[in-house]
Amino acid sequence: MKTQRLGRGLDALLGEMDEAYENEGSQRDSVLAIPLKDIRPNPFQPRKSFDETALQELAESIKNDGLLQPIVVSEDIDGYVLIAGERRFRASKLAKLKEIRAIVLNSDEQKMRQFALIENIQREELNSIELAQAYDELIKLHTITHEELANMIHKSRTHITNTLRLLQLSEKTQKALLEKKISAGHAKVLVGLDEKEQKLMVDSIIGQKLSVREVEAMIKSRKTIEEKVKIKEDNSFSLEFNDLKERLNYFGFVVKSSKNRITLEFDSQDEVQEFLSHLQD
Repeated sequence: MKTQRLGRGLDALLGEMDEAYENEGSQRDSVLAIPLKDIRPNPFQPRKSFDETALQELAESIKNDGLLQPIVVSEDIDGYVLIAGERRFRASKLAKLKEIRAIVLNSDEQKMRQFALIENIQREELNSIELAQAYDELIKLHTITHEELANMIHKSRTHITNTLRLLQLSEKTQKALLEKKISAGHAKVLVGLDEKEQKLMVDSIIGQKLSVREVEAMIKSRKTIEEKVKIKEDNSFSLEFNDLKERLNYFGFVVKSSKNRITLEFDSQDEVQEFLSHLQD
């Protein structure tokens, strides 16, 4: 039943957005010219990084040809909150425009959050980490499975799962991915390594310009070596010291043992001499 509930929710959200654009010229959804200074960014915007070159290009396009598609906002107590169209909003600011064409919708906080998530997912404007965070948030908002989310946004379950696994990476590895020092392919094969191993592999990828296949081979090789060492450790012999420890304890000596090693602790030279005397008996 979760899937149906989410289906109606997403369909309603997407339908409301589409209807707003379709009715752009109607009285119901008239397009207003709103001062840019009166619009606040969507606090739930999942996209954190924007390509400055691409934004500048869009700004030039808006200067020359105007804004082809209005942004979508929600009226707030002290102005408006941006719901959809973050790039158009930022580019219009870069173009030093005073006003921007906008469609005004009634929207609560949860709907604003979902609008921002869904619009960015559909437009494929998120980097891989932001996309993973968006998927994770939608799953938590609706308490659904990877399979159910995949059906709703028309992606494969494998894609959803593999993308979400990127959130298991260390902060430094995620940062390297965001800065495009490593690719999403590199990142996916690093999932499962501990933080120290991830750092070593990331440094190797950057320094040696390793391909994804080369990284996979290195990780496989390291795992093979680790497995061999573990087998060797498991097969190493361990001596039985119980009788010897009991005898030494009987004479008052402090004894510690591990596998094939036994350690005696002495507090004075007299104890050393006493031990030697027992050996001479």
